[in-house]
Amino acid sequence: MHRKVLAPSVLAASLLLVTPASAAGSVPGAPGIGDSYYPTSGNGGYDVSHYDLRLKYEPKTDLLEGTATLLATATQDLSRFNLDFGLKVSEIRVNGAKATFATSGAHELEVTPARALEKGKSASVVVKYAGKPSEFKVDGWSAWQRTPDGGIAAQEPDSAAWWFPSNDHPLDKATFDISVNVPDGTQAISNGVLLSQSSKLGWTRYNWRSNKPQATYLATLAVGKFDITTDKTASGLPILNAYSPDLGDNAGAARASVERTGEVAEWLEGVFGPYPFNALGGYVPNVPSGFALETQTRPFYSPRQFSNGANVSVVVHELAHQWYGDSVSVNNWKDIWINEGFARYSQWLWSEKEGEGTAQELADWAYATRPADDPFWQVKPGDPGADNQFHGAVYDRGAIAIQALRNEVGDEKFFKILKGWPTEHAYGNAKVGDFVRYAEKVSGKPLAQLFETWLYTPGKPAFAPPAAGQSPAARSSKAPAAEPVEPKSWKKIAETNSIHER
Repeated sequence: MHRKVLAPSVLAASLLLVTPASAAGSVPGAPGIGDSYYPTSGNGGYDVSHYDLRLKYEPKTDLLEGTATLLATATQDLSRFNLDFGLKVSEIRVNGAKATFATSGAHELEVTPARALEKGKSASVVVKYAGKPSEFKVDGWSAWQRTPDGGIAAQEPDSAAWWFPSNDHPLDKATFDISVNVPDGTQAISNGVLLSQSSKLGWTRYNWRSNKPQATYLATLAVGKFDITTDKTASGLPILNAYSPDLGDNAGAARASVERTGEVAEWLEGVFGPYPFNALGGYVPNVPSGFALETQTRPFYSPRQFSNGANVSVVVHELAHQWYGDSVSVNNWKDIWINEGFARYSQWLWSEKEGEGTAQELADWAYATRPADDPFWQVKPGDPGADNQFHGAVYDRGAIAIQALRNEVGDEKFFKILKGWPTEHAYGNAKVGDFVRYAEKVSGKPLAQLFETWLYTPGKPAFAPPAAGQSPAARSSKAPAAEPVEPKSWKKIAETNSIHER
């Protein structure tokens, strides 16, 4: 064995190679990921690949205790990085060593590791915490809803900060293992597949796994007492639906709607291609809210969605998001049309299938019933602004834009686009411009002006259906427009206009 003697200059140079990154130019990660609507959402400097959440929740007190382990990779040399979180943290370890931390802003948790993180290197971040989610507010609102027997985490565009620390933006998607301990007789519902459950000393632990990339706002947690139904699709995909037993008069309509989840998903596979995840289902807790949300693999429905009877259309909408919004997520929240325009159009296609009004008839009615001076036409679906992110124009004008595309390229290429897009960008993120370019590539037609008119130009555009006896591709702006008749499905679809009001 030899020991090499280094000259002082060589020794000094070698020491530079092992100097911590914090002394070699590393900098703090940005406190936001760069979203134009929500500058403080998400964080810069790292990418999370997996969340392991080990939780304990007491429904009577709303106390949530947790240990979250994040597996991440630094995308720059990091002296410090932020997490989005609102509950009280007791300890953080980065790569096994205790880190210091501080809070800032509405939900920023600033973490300084004992040793800076090097670009390209993996890291584990363990956060121990506890708190009452219902007591945490951002600008006066909360993503956590108390129920008579528990609590629910479901919101858009943010919900994670109420129950686990994260890089809270759709640009940083990850897989999830969520393990929840609750009192015996209480259930814990989350995303994906229930791997196991076990009871010990008066508590029951539920272990859930969502094995495909998932945006943090699409992670959900529902703790309470539920009636649970299970089934499988024709291809063997597991279905799990859950209903609060105290839904009152809405109970029957909720079940009559959500129990058709498997049927709707199988139909949507014919429109959008293979279902992208490992489980299906939905849940309806006893909450006073009126919205629904496409939480991945297991959409959340408020009971009020069924106050006028069964409404399968809302199930169609939320399941369509599994392709458009969940598998292919927004790159920036201004790209919301990619989510909502297509989810609304899927409702129109379902109406067409059910013989309750074609997509063209629904587009004609949506167009005709809003006069040119209606403020509806001033909202740009392709970039509506944060205040109008869930405006009706993003849904209906956005869906008319899709019908205009169908008329322009014809059914064969149109449905090829609808099915190909979720495969092209599976488990990733995309911009509106990416969709325009993809549609042009598949159709072989220039479409930039069509989308500029419908998605970005304020005012009521000219809109004409295909001329009588012609194919949809033979759209004629001079074709005489017959007086539209209200489609049979219109009112049921309109009942879902509050789907994202919160």
